[in-house]
Amino acid sequence: MKKEITSREDIHLLVTTFYSRIRKDVYLAPIFERHIHDWKEHFVHLTDFWEAQLFFKKKFTGNPLAKHQQVDAAEGYTIHEQHFGIWINYWIQTIDDLFIGEKAATLKNRARKIGTFLHVGMFNARPKQ
Repeated sequence: MKKEITSREDIHLLVTTFYSRIRKDVYLAPIFERHIHDWKEHFVHLTDFWEAQLFFKKKFTGNPLAKHQQVDAAEGYTIHEQHFGIWINYWIQTIDDLFIGEKAATLKNRARKIGTFLHVGMFNARPKQ
């Protein structure tokens, strides 16, 4: 039965379920597997991130844009809008499968905004030709 998102444990469930799907995707999995070496640590870090986004907790530290720019460079500047489209579709599907309510809607909207921000920031950081 679906429920409202009310806790860090709910966000952790969302993050781990979401990444179990990403890790099976033929298009996204290879990129993530090349760059994430400790999935358990990654889950904690992303749970911190999304908890900060949803509940405004001050636990998250890091620079997601810089990290995504590094990954894009390491991937030969080949990450594009299709990658983000697949990513957001999995995110929304995972939320819809597990949760209902205002906080679920908030996480969908924040992910759309964050995805756009990261995509534009990665594009702008690419070497000019």
